[in-house]
Amino acid sequence: MSTTSKRFAGLALMATTILVLPASVMAQEAELKVAMPATAPTPGPEIKGVISARSGDRMQVTSADGKKTVVTLTDATKVESPTGVLGLRTKTYTVTSLLNGLPVSVKTMQNGDLLQAKQIKFKGGDLKTATMIKHGTAQGFEDQTAATAELRSHMADIDEYNVKGTTIVLFATGKSALTPQAKTDLCSGAQQAEAIKGSLLLVTGYTDSTGSDAVNQKLSDDRATRVVNYLQQVCKWKPYRMLTPSGMSEADPVASNDSREGKAENRRVTVTILVSKGLDGL
Repeated sequence: MSTTSKRFAGLALMATTILVLPASVMAQEAELKVAMPATAPTPGPEIKGVISARSGDRMQVTSADGKKTVVTLTDATKVESPTGVLGLRTKTYTVTSLLNGLPVSVKTMQNGDLLQAKQIKFKGGDLKTATMIKHGTAQGFEDQTAATAELRSHMADIDEYNVKGTTIVLFATGKSALTPQAKTDLCSGAQQAEAIKGSLLLVTGYTDSTGSDAVNQKLSDDRATRVVNYLQQVCKWKPYRMLTPSGMSEADPVASNDSREGKAENRRVTVTILVSKGLDGL
């Protein structure tokens, strides 16, 4: 091949490379644009107020000036309360501790249109009082008169729910183990609740009259806890859609404890499907 021909071939190859390279670069840039992640959440406002409604993974907080803010609870939401004389340590809670009427401080993250709760803090004394009010007992109110008066005013008309269904599971005397039938019924009830928008589950444990008050209180607590664990671990019910479980010992019998059959009916846990009346468009 002549020198002229070789030079011509070399120039042609360079021209081809110059024409092809920009197209390759453009393709890579297009791939990068497609793979680019969504905008990361940014810090949102800190909200202080009282929990005024719960609906599934959403919680409404009403501030002192009456402003209502809805925040979303996630698996990453931290729920904490300061402990110790100086309040330098913290105690961690689950989202089931977030009762209506509880004063809270919420650090948030803005994620698109959602305001997500990053951290929720409250005072241990406020939780104790809110729990007593929820269970309808005046025990210990005299020790916290100021806090009690405030919380009662907040909870006067917000802790009301519509009952959408109830599942009842029964237990053997002195036992908290779930029967195969109970396990089936619990997951069936959870599926029913899942189909209801804004539903929450309230779990309450009971005993018959056998045993002392202390024994029955612990047994009713154990039964309620066993049901909550099964609903969350096996039936896949989200913890933030669970109201605080409670053991009611031998209170509220549904049948007479004077007969074997009546006692069998009283050894139970009720799982109630609730929807708050005060959702205000949640």
